[in-house]
Amino acid sequence: MDQPLQPLEQDLDALRAAWSEARPTFGALVGSAQVELEQMSDAGLVGVADLVARVRRDADVLLARVGNEVARRSGPEFGDTGLAKQQGFHNPSRFLAASTGASRGEASRLIAVGAAIADRQSFTGERLPAPHPHVAAAVEAAAISIEAASAITSMLDRVGARAETEVAEVAEAALVALAADAPLELVIRGVREAEARLDQAGVEPREDQLRHDRSLTMRESGGMVHLHARLDPETAAPIKAAIEALVTDVLRRRDGASVDGHVADGATCPGPVIQDDRTIPQLQADALAALARHTLGCTHTLTPLAKTTVIVRLNLDTLVEGLGHAAVDGLDQPVSAATVRRMAADGELIPAVLGGQGVPLDLGRAARFFTKAQRLALGERDGGCASCGQNVAYVEAHHIRWWERDAGPTDVANGVLLCSFCHHRIHRENWEIRATRDEVWFVPPPHIDPARTPRLGGKARFALPDALAA
Repeated sequence: MDQPLQPLEQDLDALRAAWSEARPTFGALVGSAQVELEQMSDAGLVGVADLVARVRRDADVLLARVGNEVARRSGPEFGDTGLAKQQGFHNPSRFLAASTGASRGEASRLIAVGAAIADRQSFTGERLPAPHPHVAAAVEAAAISIEAASAITSMLDRVGARAETEVAEVAEAALVALAADAPLELVIRGVREAEARLDQAGVEPREDQLRHDRSLTMRESGGMVHLHARLDPETAAPIKAAIEALVTDVLRRRDGASVDGHVADGATCPGPVIQDDRTIPQLQADALAALARHTLGCTHTLTPLAKTTVIVRLNLDTLVEGLGHAAVDGLDQPVSAATVRRMAADGELIPAVLGGQGVPLDLGRAARFFTKAQRLALGERDGGCASCGQNVAYVEAHHIRWWERDAGPTDVANGVLLCSFCHHRIHRENWEIRATRDEVWFVPPPHIDPARTPRLGGKARFALPDALAA
């Protein structure tokens, strides 16, 4: 770019204009930033927030490039004459951390992104494109954050020696497109899925390392016992499923709902006699204690766990041939085929073919509530809340076309998994949902997007292109 500060200057000019337009035309008070922000209209405040975010990304791009240049001038070949050591710092990360007030980890991330988006120079002096051109272009345009860029480039560097160049480039472009529209949590899920596909042979070694690093520490302090656990996916899956089943059961009873989250027509379901005001962390702690007490001597089955299953989703080829990877509901980290086979051998996995013979996924008007097989099929498509990505343990299956008002059928194409917040917001703001057996699209109302451009939801939003899947 001929004028490297131009994007920052343009976005600053746009921010100044938006700031001024967001305030009242007459009688505006001049004062601190807080005083002026309090006078802004809702639409004006949203516009200012978007532009502040762009300015921040512009500054982060420059900071990443500066950090990369500092690191280049501080390389080991310079010895004690390197730039960072001249300034009294052991390495460039410490130098940048001191300049920004950030942690050394954040400084290292900035430097790594700077290296990933910097163009290179050949032995003949020719300028070559950046190692990750799609990420570089998106970062330069302030389309994705430094955090997303770091997640994508660090993964691509890890698998670079084993992944085909053309396939890695397809994955990079797909992940950049995802990062431009999705929150960081979904980008991380996409990155993990891409890594498992780009480096299938590396899934099991990475999993072995995670299993090796598992730990649980207990200590007493201030009258409390502190538990700190770091668990690999295989170890965590049954623990997480059991705790979430108990917590979900409490939440459903607290809301006065039946087992499936519905109340029969014309029926009333009163709440508990004693109000349960426990927080989610407190409910989880009590669930862990209940599991321990049950193990130590209870002879009765914990009712919510009687119907709890650890759901592992995989291709048939992965189970039969031992190649590829699988996903455990509620966990973002892919697991290897070897782990799936071991879980099946231990009786923790119940293989099932959704939609196969004898498992109807379309019930029409014959039944109102979605069956377990239908909810599993919706989980395969939506991956949790189809809108925000909330854990699949905290969502419910809802009719897109309402059962009563619209005479909607109880079919998978008319169902969607939503958390309580997204469900109520979609109805309150009059969003439209369009779904097939493979995809879910959310159409915003005109007051949010006048063009009403559909937004892809569910697992498809971080799925990889067919070329990479193949």
